[in-house]
Amino acid sequence: MRAMVFDGDDPRLREADLPDPVPGDGEILIDVRACGVCRTDLHVVDGDLTHPKKPVIPGHEIVGTVAALGRGVTGFAAGERVGVPWLGHTCGHCRFCTHGRENLCDAPGFTGYTIDGGYATRTVADARYCLRLPPQYSDVEAAPLLCAGLIGYRTLAMAGDAERIGLYGFGAAAHIVAQIARIQGRTVYAFTRPGDTAAQQFARRLGATWAGGSDERAPEPLDAALLFAPVGALVPLALRSLAKGGTVVCGGIHMSDIPTFPYAWLWEERRIVSVANLTRADGAAFMEIAARDKLDIETTPYPLSRANEALADLREGRLTGAAVLTMG
Repeated sequence: MRAMVFDGDDPRLREADLPDPVPGDGEILIDVRACGVCRTDLHVVDGDLTHPKKPVIPGHEIVGTVAALGRGVTGFAAGERVGVPWLGHTCGHCRFCTHGRENLCDAPGFTGYTIDGGYATRTVADARYCLRLPPQYSDVEAAPLLCAGLIGYRTLAMAGDAERIGLYGFGAAAHIVAQIARIQGRTVYAFTRPGDTAAQQFARRLGATWAGGSDERAPEPLDAALLFAPVGALVPLALRSLAKGGTVVCGGIHMSDIPTFPYAWLWEERRIVSVANLTRADGAAFMEIAARDKLDIETTPYPLSRANEALADLREGRLTGAAVLTMG
């Protein structure tokens, strides 16, 4: 198989021909058709997330077809399309797993980080953590659903019944969340990099009532602010935009340090919470929403060999929507 490999030091991936993986017990061998390029991949290669498998094949928004089934796999058939998300394995017996909180498992496996992922023409995955995908999405459209969509959905759920939602960082996740929030009847305010008029126009096109720079205030107080940009300085800014009882939800796996701020900004029962990973129940619930209401998924495709270019474009903020690798 062909793969883009991160060796652990140089952030540039190397292209390599590798032996095809063999599915073990309970695993599926997958012919990869597309794989999204996520900001978490960037955190892996830039060293923000420490202790990856070395070497590792990044990528955790995998869309492909079943090529072979390992021993004991049921419920999937050869040729069927499947998706592989970030959460690739859990222990099943820690106190989090046994209480429906497998996203906090004490001994998890993460696709493209501690388990080889989808920047390759083939991969293997634990069948229990593979998802069925709505058929109305192409392979390229379906890839961002598997992290930008899933994590965005869990982040929105953490906002409870908040009606006025602020989205900070209008990239792959926010452009999906904005549509779900509008379907649910909520009002969306989009905060982008200051001066990024293209992103602001994109947000308005997807239903945002207002769009402006992250250094601006929304026209009215927010019930919840969802942060997808990995910038800790946005936390106090978002707090200042909240109504009483509002919530700041940090949706990323990594964020720069949060600067100090006066307690008065947090007072009146405002909250700051984080989202960690996802559960299989999240996956099933989100895919039902995506199947029921066709979402507009904005993508920029790149061939597998240009993975480094896709990561650089993401790093420099040159993308609208999501980057997706295609296997050709």
